[in-house]
Amino acid sequence: MKTTEKSKLPVSRKLKPPSSLLLRTFALGSVIFLTVSGGPYGLEPLMQYAGRNGAMLLLLIVPLLWDVPTILAVLELNSMMPEEGGYYLWVHRALGRRCAFYEGWWSWLYSFADLAIYPVLAVTYLSYFFPHLQDHKIAVCLAIVWGCALLNITGIVNVGKTSVALGAIIILPFLVMFFKVLKSGAIPLSLPPQNLNGIGISSLGLGIYTVMWNFLGWDNVTTYAGEVNRPVRTYLVSIAVSFVLILLVYFFTVLITLNSSIDFGRLNDSGFPLLGEKLGGPYLGKLIAAGGIAMAIGVFSAVMLSISRVPAAMAADRLMPAFLSKLHPVFKTPYLTIIICAAVVSCLSVFTLPELIVMDVLLYGAGLLLEFISLVVLRIKEPEAERPFRIPLNSFLLSAMLFIPVLVFGIALYGILSKPESRHGIIWVAPAALLSAEIAWQALKKIKKQSPPLNSYQQQDD
Repeated sequence: MKTTEKSKLPVSRKLKPPSSLLLRTFALGSVIFLTVSGGPYGLEPLMQYAGRNGAMLLLLIVPLLWDVPTILAVLELNSMMPEEGGYYLWVHRALGRRCAFYEGWWSWLYSFADLAIYPVLAVTYLSYFFPHLQDHKIAVCLAIVWGCALLNITGIVNVGKTSVALGAIIILPFLVMFFKVLKSGAIPLSLPPQNLNGIGISSLGLGIYTVMWNFLGWDNVTTYAGEVNRPVRTYLVSIAVSFVLILLVYFFTVLITLNSSIDFGRLNDSGFPLLGEKLGGPYLGKLIAAGGIAMAIGVFSAVMLSISRVPAAMAADRLMPAFLSKLHPVFKTPYLTIIICAAVVSCLSVFTLPELIVMDVLLYGAGLLLEFISLVVLRIKEPEAERPFRIPLNSFLLSAMLFIPVLVFGIALYGILSKPESRHGIIWVAPAALLSAEIAWQALKKIKKQSPPLNSYQQQDD
């Protein structure tokens, strides 16, 4: 990065926490695992949508087309700007304040929708042990939301340590299942013929979306890069290891499921604890249910960690109220944005699950598209800028590579649009969420019209 460009960054982004408060490779890998995956939980619908012959095919192909280009783009952009704020800074530098505001706003809204899903999932798995908890669903959800918020306020290191423990709890039941199946030889582990014959476009789109949803969030993990030790190298190693681990866990889980003769419809309704009961009895079902609780809490904490840094970075640019950039006097965390995040997620119970899913996919895809455009623009505008990690493609081939995940996203979105119960959410919720960024931007311009900007960085036009 050139000296003139560095000087444009607000001072708050240049300050690094003490070494003892920085996240290191193993802990970062655990946070990434929880942010992106949280284990195989959520893959259950894949078998129902893609069938016995198509599930594994989608599981192996979609990550290559969707995740690999996304990961490469994230690594290059993060190596250019390993700063607090992540994707918000990338879009700001490439496309200006307006698009950066869109990026931050959409990402915040997408994350709210995504976060709201996990307390509900936690209650579902807790009910496996305590059925009467369903009668106190809201109270349990609120306890999870605010407990995770408190953990985040205490700092990134505590979230990292908790992520390591929860990651172990998530992986352990599936390792037990893998070991039991391999040792007993009770079911053959053969791969059925792979094809998409007989799968309609709607089921295909929903199957692709299921895989995408279980691999979302590689860009989210960069928003706290300023709190990571040796961020360029640490992110490269942690993301690579996390991707391989996630893919391996998914592969063996789906392989065992396909050979278990379980009813895919019942599996979709009851989740992987049903598979655990079938293969190992009640104890394995309970172990997998416990892993589901850990997954819901761990993913919630990890995603909250990522999104709480974006409003603070936007506040430093006067694109959100200045108080949002205030750090906790002891833990040095943006505690006010964490509290606001928890409050908003607590209120999202008014939306239905299909509406939350639609917002999740559309807003994430819109933000990711801005990141892809930013990568190409920066290649053209700043070809000589320092890039410790660089995708070995010219601008034209890079654009072609980035078009592939956009195409995959389009097919998956078509699948969601074709699902009848999602249409009412699409009509009102998703377009309103997208348009709210422009409404908020116009409101911000009116509020700030009479206030002089703080520095030359903020005088840049749209």
